[in-house]
Amino acid sequence: MRLLPRFSRRTLLLGGLAAWAVLTVSCTLTDRAIVMPLQIPGATIVGSGACTKCHGSITSGMHDATHARLMLRDDAGQMKNVSCESCHGPGSLHAKAGTRATIINPKVKPDTCLQCHTNTRSEFSLPHTHPVLAGKIGCSDCHNPHQGDANNPGGARTLAASTNATCAKCHPAQTSHFVFTHEVMREGCVACHAPHGTVNDKMLKSRGASLCYQCHFQPQASNNQIFHGGFNHAGGQANIPAGTCWNAGCHEAVHGSNVNSNLRY
Repeated sequence: MRLLPRFSRRTLLLGGLAAWAVLTVSCTLTDRAIVMPLQIPGATIVGSGACTKCHGSITSGMHDATHARLMLRDDAGQMKNVSCESCHGPGSLHAKAGTRATIINPKVKPDTCLQCHTNTRSEFSLPHTHPVLAGKIGCSDCHNPHQGDANNPGGARTLAASTNATCAKCHPAQTSHFVFTHEVMREGCVACHAPHGTVNDKMLKSRGASLCYQCHFQPQASNNQIFHGGFNHAGGQANIPAGTCWNAGCHEAVHGSNVNSNLRY
Protein backbone atom coordinates (compact mmCIF):
# COMPACT_ATOMS: atom_id res chain seq x y z
CA MET A 1 0.00 0.00 0.00
CA ARG A 2 1.35 3.42 -1.00
CA LEU A 3 1.28 6.08 1.68
CA LEU A 4 0.29 9.63 0.78
CA PRO A 5 2.94 12.26 1.61
CA ARG A 6 2.36 14.31 4.73
CA PHE A 7 2.66 18.07 4.50
CA SER A 8 3.53 20.37 7.35
CA ARG A 9 1.28 23.21 8.36
CA ARG A 10 3.84 25.67 6.96
CA THR A 11 3.86 23.93 3.58
CA LEU A 12 0.05 23.94 3.39
CA LEU A 13 -0.05 27.63 4.36
CA LEU A 14 2.50 28.63 1.73
CA GLY A 15 0.77 26.50 -0.87
CA GLY A 16 -2.57 28.10 -0.10
CA LEU A 17 -1.11 31.60 -0.37
CA ALA A 18 0.47 30.73 -3.71
CA ALA A 19 -2.84 29.40 -5.06
CA TRP A 20 -4.65 32.52 -3.85
CA ALA A 21 -2.07 34.74 -5.56
CA VAL A 22 -2.46 32.89 -8.87
CA LEU A 23 -6.25 33.19 -8.75
CA THR A 24 -6.07 36.88 -7.84
CA VAL A 25 -3.72 37.69 -10.72
CA SER A 26 -5.75 35.67 -13.21
CA CYS A 27 -8.93 37.48 -12.20
CA THR A 28 -7.53 41.01 -12.26
CA LEU A 29 -5.19 41.13 -15.26
CA THR A 30 -8.00 41.79 -17.73
CA ASP A 31 -10.24 44.75 -18.52
CA ARG A 32 -13.08 42.79 -20.08
CA ALA A 33 -15.55 40.02 -19.39
CA ILE A 34 -14.40 36.46 -20.13
CA VAL A 35 -17.32 34.24 -21.07
CA MET A 36 -17.95 30.91 -22.75
CA PRO A 37 -18.97 31.38 -26.43
CA LEU A 38 -22.57 30.52 -27.23
CA GLN A 39 -23.15 26.99 -28.46
CA ILE A 40 -25.59 25.49 -30.97
CA PRO A 41 -25.46 21.67 -31.23
CA GLY A 42 -23.79 20.65 -34.47
CA ALA A 43 -22.92 24.21 -35.56
CA THR A 44 -19.50 25.74 -36.06
CA ILE A 45 -18.16 29.27 -36.50
CA VAL A 46 -18.26 30.65 -40.04
CA GLY A 47 -17.41 34.32 -39.41
CA SER A 48 -19.51 37.43 -39.84
CA GLY A 49 -18.68 37.62 -43.54
CA ALA A 50 -21.12 34.80 -44.18
CA CYS A 51 -23.92 36.79 -42.55
CA THR A 52 -23.63 39.78 -44.88
CA LYS A 53 -24.99 37.75 -47.80
CA CYS A 54 -28.51 37.81 -46.35
CA HIS A 55 -28.32 40.45 -43.61
CA GLY A 56 -26.42 43.20 -45.40
CA SER A 57 -28.89 45.88 -44.33
CA ILE A 58 -27.90 45.19 -40.71
CA THR A 59 -24.19 44.50 -41.03
CA SER A 60 -23.61 47.60 -43.18
CA GLY A 61 -24.24 49.82 -40.14
CA MET A 62 -22.10 47.88 -37.68
CA HIS A 63 -18.78 49.54 -38.55
CA ASP A 64 -18.93 51.81 -35.48
CA ALA A 65 -20.36 49.22 -33.06
CA THR A 66 -18.43 47.73 -30.16
CA HIS A 67 -19.96 44.36 -30.97
CA ALA A 68 -18.41 44.53 -34.46
CA ARG A 69 -14.88 44.11 -33.07
CA LEU A 70 -15.27 40.71 -31.41
CA MET A 71 -12.81 38.03 -32.50
CA LEU A 72 -12.60 34.30 -31.76
CA ARG A 73 -10.61 31.29 -32.98
CA ASP A 74 -12.59 28.78 -35.00
CA ASP A 75 -12.21 24.99 -34.78
CA ALA A 76 -9.18 25.18 -37.09
CA GLY A 77 -7.45 27.73 -34.86
CA GLN A 78 -7.97 30.65 -37.25
CA MET A 79 -9.02 34.08 -35.92
CA LYS A 80 -12.40 35.12 -37.28
CA ASN A 81 -14.66 38.08 -36.74
CA VAL A 82 -17.61 36.79 -34.70
CA SER A 83 -19.53 40.05 -34.39
CA CYS A 84 -22.75 38.25 -35.27
CA GLU A 85 -22.01 34.83 -33.80
CA SER A 86 -20.99 36.18 -30.40
CA CYS A 87 -24.67 36.96 -29.81
CA HIS A 88 -26.44 34.63 -32.23
CA GLY A 89 -24.27 31.53 -31.82
CA PRO A 90 -22.18 29.66 -34.42
CA GLY A 91 -23.83 30.08 -37.79
CA SER A 92 -22.83 27.15 -40.01
CA LEU A 93 -26.23 25.41 -39.78
CA HIS A 94 -28.12 28.68 -40.21
CA ALA A 95 -26.03 29.59 -43.26
CA LYS A 96 -27.16 26.35 -44.89
CA ALA A 97 -30.79 26.14 -43.75
CA GLY A 98 -31.68 29.79 -43.12
CA THR A 99 -34.27 28.78 -40.49
CA ARG A 100 -34.96 30.40 -37.13
CA ALA A 101 -34.46 27.09 -35.37
CA THR A 102 -30.77 27.06 -36.33
CA ILE A 103 -29.82 30.40 -34.76
CA ILE A 104 -30.17 32.16 -31.37
CA ASN A 105 -32.49 35.14 -31.09
CA PRO A 106 -31.28 37.38 -28.21
CA LYS A 107 -34.61 39.22 -28.19
CA VAL A 108 -36.34 36.17 -26.72
CA LYS A 109 -33.28 34.96 -24.81
CA PRO A 110 -31.98 37.84 -22.66
CA ASP A 111 -29.27 35.62 -21.18
CA THR A 112 -27.43 36.14 -24.46
CA CYS A 113 -26.92 39.82 -23.59
CA LEU A 114 -26.61 39.32 -19.86
CA GLN A 115 -23.71 36.89 -20.13
CA CYS A 116 -21.51 39.94 -20.81
CA HIS A 117 -23.58 42.72 -19.24
CA THR A 118 -23.53 41.13 -15.80
CA ASN A 119 -24.13 44.40 -13.94
CA THR A 120 -27.41 44.79 -15.82
CA ARG A 121 -28.49 41.29 -14.82
CA SER A 122 -28.27 42.29 -11.15
CA GLU A 123 -30.38 45.41 -11.83
CA PHE A 124 -33.07 43.29 -13.48
CA SER A 125 -33.26 41.27 -10.25
CA LEU A 126 -34.32 44.31 -8.19
CA PRO A 127 -37.96 44.71 -7.04
CA HIS A 128 -39.00 47.28 -9.67
CA THR A 129 -37.76 46.67 -13.20
CA HIS A 130 -38.76 46.21 -16.81
CA PRO A 131 -39.89 42.56 -17.27
CA VAL A 132 -36.91 41.48 -19.37
CA LEU A 133 -36.11 38.36 -17.35
CA ALA A 134 -39.79 37.38 -17.61
CA GLY A 135 -39.50 37.46 -21.39
CA LYS A 136 -42.14 40.15 -21.90
CA ILE A 137 -39.71 42.59 -23.54
CA GLY A 138 -36.17 42.26 -24.80
CA CYS A 139 -33.02 44.38 -24.63
CA SER A 140 -33.39 45.19 -28.33
CA ASP A 141 -36.76 46.84 -27.66
CA CYS A 142 -34.77 49.78 -26.27
CA HIS A 143 -31.21 49.23 -27.56
CA ASN A 144 -29.77 48.69 -31.01
CA PRO A 145 -26.86 46.28 -30.48
CA HIS A 146 -25.73 46.76 -34.08
CA GLN A 147 -24.72 50.40 -33.58
CA GLY A 148 -22.89 52.49 -31.02
CA ASP A 149 -20.50 52.06 -28.13
CA ALA A 150 -21.62 49.28 -25.78
CA ASN A 151 -19.15 50.53 -23.14
CA ASN A 152 -20.96 53.82 -22.61
CA PRO A 153 -23.02 54.11 -19.38
CA GLY A 154 -26.16 53.90 -21.49
CA GLY A 155 -25.04 50.79 -23.34
CA ALA A 156 -25.50 50.37 -27.07
CA ARG A 157 -27.23 53.12 -28.98
CA THR A 158 -30.91 53.58 -28.20
CA LEU A 159 -33.31 52.84 -31.03
CA ALA A 160 -34.44 56.44 -31.46
CA ALA A 161 -32.49 59.68 -31.76
CA SER A 162 -33.15 60.46 -28.09
CA THR A 163 -33.78 58.43 -24.96
CA ASN A 164 -37.20 60.06 -24.55
CA ALA A 165 -38.28 58.96 -28.02
CA THR A 166 -37.28 55.39 -27.22
CA CYS A 167 -39.33 55.45 -24.01
CA ALA A 168 -42.25 57.09 -25.83
CA LYS A 169 -42.90 53.91 -27.80
CA CYS A 170 -44.42 52.39 -24.66
CA HIS A 171 -45.04 55.52 -22.54
CA PRO A 172 -46.61 58.10 -24.90
CA ALA A 173 -48.68 59.84 -22.21
CA GLN A 174 -45.62 60.70 -20.14
CA THR A 175 -43.51 61.88 -23.09
CA SER A 176 -46.07 63.83 -25.12
CA HIS A 177 -45.83 67.58 -25.77
CA PHE A 178 -47.08 69.73 -22.92
CA VAL A 179 -47.77 73.45 -22.66
CA PHE A 180 -45.65 73.47 -19.49
CA THR A 181 -43.00 70.77 -19.69
CA HIS A 182 -40.95 69.67 -16.71
CA GLU A 183 -37.47 70.93 -17.57
CA VAL A 184 -35.88 67.62 -16.61
CA MET A 185 -37.60 65.99 -19.58
CA ARG A 186 -35.08 67.80 -21.78
CA GLU A 187 -32.34 65.78 -20.10
CA GLY A 188 -34.21 62.52 -20.62
CA CYS A 189 -36.34 60.09 -18.68
CA VAL A 190 -33.23 58.47 -17.19
CA ALA A 191 -32.57 61.62 -15.16
CA CYS A 192 -35.23 60.36 -12.73
CA HIS A 193 -35.73 56.71 -13.70
CA ALA A 194 -33.36 53.73 -13.65
CA PRO A 195 -34.64 51.79 -16.68
CA HIS A 196 -32.98 48.48 -15.82
CA GLY A 197 -34.23 48.31 -12.25
CA THR A 198 -34.28 49.88 -8.81
CA VAL A 199 -35.55 49.31 -5.28
CA ASN A 200 -37.93 52.27 -5.62
CA ASP A 201 -41.47 52.27 -6.97
CA LYS A 202 -41.90 53.40 -10.59
CA MET A 203 -38.19 52.63 -11.13
CA LEU A 204 -37.20 55.98 -9.63
CA LYS A 205 -33.54 56.57 -8.83
CA SER A 206 -34.35 57.95 -5.39
CA ARG A 207 -37.30 57.88 -3.02
CA GLY A 208 -39.70 60.69 -2.13
CA ALA A 209 -38.76 64.36 -2.20
CA SER A 210 -35.06 63.49 -2.20
CA LEU A 211 -35.42 62.71 -5.90
CA CYS A 212 -36.68 66.21 -6.66
CA TYR A 213 -34.13 67.89 -4.44
CA GLN A 214 -31.33 66.49 -6.56
CA CYS A 215 -32.15 69.45 -8.84
CA HIS A 216 -34.53 71.68 -6.85
CA PHE A 217 -32.25 72.35 -3.90
CA GLN A 218 -31.43 75.63 -2.23
CA PRO A 219 -29.67 76.38 1.09
CA GLN A 220 -32.06 76.81 4.01
CA ALA A 221 -31.79 79.53 6.65
CA SER A 222 -34.05 77.84 9.21
CA ASN A 223 -34.36 74.30 10.53
CA ASN A 224 -38.16 74.60 10.68
CA GLN A 225 -38.74 75.75 7.12
CA ILE A 226 -38.05 74.38 3.66
CA PHE A 227 -38.07 77.25 1.21
CA HIS A 228 -38.16 76.69 -2.49
CA GLY A 229 -39.03 79.39 -4.99
CA GLY A 230 -39.79 81.84 -2.19
CA PHE A 231 -42.46 79.58 -0.69
CA ASN A 232 -42.25 77.58 2.53
CA HIS A 233 -42.77 73.91 1.63
CA ALA A 234 -42.72 72.67 5.22
CA GLY A 235 -45.96 74.03 6.59
CA GLY A 236 -49.61 74.77 5.87
CA GLN A 237 -50.94 73.24 2.69
CA ALA A 238 -47.43 72.56 1.35
CA ASN A 239 -46.22 69.96 3.81
CA ILE A 240 -43.44 67.91 2.26
CA PRO A 241 -43.38 65.40 5.15
CA ALA A 242 -46.96 64.48 4.17
CA GLY A 243 -45.64 62.80 1.02
CA THR A 244 -43.59 63.29 -2.08
CA CYS A 245 -43.71 66.42 -4.18
CA TRP A 246 -46.04 64.80 -6.71
CA ASN A 247 -48.54 63.02 -4.47
CA ALA A 248 -49.01 65.49 -1.62
CA GLY A 249 -51.61 67.48 -3.56
CA CYS A 250 -49.11 69.74 -5.29
CA HIS A 251 -47.11 68.86 -8.42
CA GLU A 252 -49.13 65.87 -9.59
CA ALA A 253 -48.38 66.44 -13.29
CA VAL A 254 -44.72 65.64 -12.80
CA HIS A 255 -43.95 65.09 -16.50
CA GLY A 256 -45.76 68.19 -17.67
CA SER A 257 -49.04 70.10 -17.55
CA ASN A 258 -51.27 71.78 -20.09
CA VAL A 259 -52.96 74.07 -17.57
CA ASN A 260 -50.51 75.06 -14.84
CA SER A 261 -46.87 76.17 -14.88
CA ASN A 262 -46.38 74.61 -11.42
CA LEU A 263 -47.07 71.18 -12.93
CA ARG A 264 -50.55 70.72 -11.54
CA TYR A 265 -53.67 69.23 -13.12
